[in-house]
Amino acid sequence: MNIRQNISLKSYNTFGVEANARFFVEINSLDQLDMALRLKGYPEKFILSGGSNMLLTRDLEALVLYINIKGKTIVSENGDTVVLKVMAGENWHQLVLWTLERGYGGLENMSLIPGNTGTAPIQNIGAYGVELKDVFEGCQAMDIHNRSLRYFNREECKFGYRDSYFKNEGKGKYIIVSVTLRLSKANHNLNTSYGAIEAELSQQGVDEPTITDISKAVISIRQSKLPDPDKLGNSGSFFKNPIVDFKTFDRLVKKHPNIPHYQISQNSYKIPAGWLIEQCGLKGKRIGDAGVHEKQALVLVNHGGASGKEVLDLAYKVMAHVKETFDIAIRPEVNIIK
Repeated sequence: MNIRQNISLKSYNTFGVEANARFFVEINSLDQLDMALRLKGYPEKFILSGGSNMLLTRDLEALVLYINIKGKTIVSENGDTVVLKVMAGENWHQLVLWTLERGYGGLENMSLIPGNTGTAPIQNIGAYGVELKDVFEGCQAMDIHNRSLRYFNREECKFGYRDSYFKNEGKGKYIIVSVTLRLSKANHNLNTSYGAIEAELSQQGVDEPTITDISKAVISIRQSKLPDPDKLGNSGSFFKNPIVDFKTFDRLVKKHPNIPHYQISQNSYKIPAGWLIEQCGLKGKRIGDAGVHEKQALVLVNHGGASGKEVLDLAYKVMAHVKETFDIAIRPEVNIIK
């Protein structure tokens, strides 16, 4: 292993904020991960993957373990389904494209989500009506303290809306090293009902969409609304869409009859945080180089020279404004390193 010192993390986080790692090592295998966790001279270790769901607000004095373990394996398959084992360092969107090339369905609605596969279960990533849990079989994780490997099935991961066991009881205890997915090979369950997918397919002249058609539609929609992190630093959706009970929803509808919403149970409604922020007049707002994206208010951006702290300060202002205007608390979706 090659442990380097004083490494800039600017290119390792999609916000593109400047922060340094005092010690840094790239992990390309399970053996290297085991060895790195055994190192005695570095009591604090920080796990870094795709850097897409993270806001760094300080330098890291820890030994940064950059998880870059690659590999995709077909575990089993029959005429209808295929089970894939995907290592943690595989780029998520490249994985989606790889499955589509082979006719495997299930990930198409989650096209163009930034980040790596190993962090997908932590967040229970999702988009356009589909979440990771819908295709998830299990994941293998290494115990940070004793370096044993443990398999977690779907129930043990305790998936919720952008939530999981790994964000709560399991936080700081495990490093996910691989994810196992069950995808369709035939009779794909197409989901075109969420968001603007149907309208986009119609605009493209697609009447009977394939999984590839849906992926292309999702990519087109996302590219029209969301900035490319390579061109404008961001972590995608910065805030979770708040879920409110019927009493709160009823109050909101009386004041704002046109409020967009998605009913997710008899007594719970999801309200688009981007709409709330936009109604506060914050869309396109900029404080220095930290800003609210001009096309999608759910996204905070770095116009070039913003620090992580400046982005976080803007986030706090946005949250306070929404709370004051709607009496609804919105929370960050990203992992904030303070």
